[in-house]
Amino acid sequence: MAEDLTFKPDELPEDRSLVLVDDDRAFALRLGKAMEGRGFDVRTAHSVAEGLSLIHAKPPAFAVVDMRLEDGNGLDVVAELAKIRPQARSIVLTGYGNIATAVSAVKLGAVDYLAKPADADDVTDALLAPHDEKAPPPENPMSADRVRWEHIQRVYELCNRNVSETARRLNMHRRTLQRILAKRAPK
Repeated sequence: MAEDLTFKPDELPEDRSLVLVDDDRAFALRLGKAMEGRGFDVRTAHSVAEGLSLIHAKPPAFAVVDMRLEDGNGLDVVAELAKIRPQARSIVLTGYGNIATAVSAVKLGAVDYLAKPADADDVTDALLAPHDEKAPPPENPMSADRVRWEHIQRVYELCNRNVSETARRLNMHRRTLQRILAKRAPK
């Protein structure tokens, strides 16, 4: 019988094991200490390889994984944890947020996707949120320019980052698309 990790936001389950994977060592140290202060048993890794090693050694109940790591994509850690321990709750942190990668993270088993810098309260709330509750509406919804940029990013990801194919599907000139992709996301 699979364990159930559904609980009230102000309580922790018996298994409080958490693997934190982030290549920003200072951020990982601060977040790790803050999560320990909230009752979690934290183990830290700084690469995909280290993260996979930790989850294979002792699969945690929770994971907080950075999206982009020096040796690969943090989604590999999320997917592997979902295979090994399907009831584990993981969230993805990133400084490069877009809708396409958020959707990929959730499909691979993450329960939430937070933009950096996320504080320990946001991380704890995401890890302990009940499955059936909707997230509150955003205080500052995306602008129309941001929604357009997110759509372009999603199609680009679905085309395996092929600029020519993405431009064809979006019915735009390839050079125009390259200029859009080279810019930062609008606010």
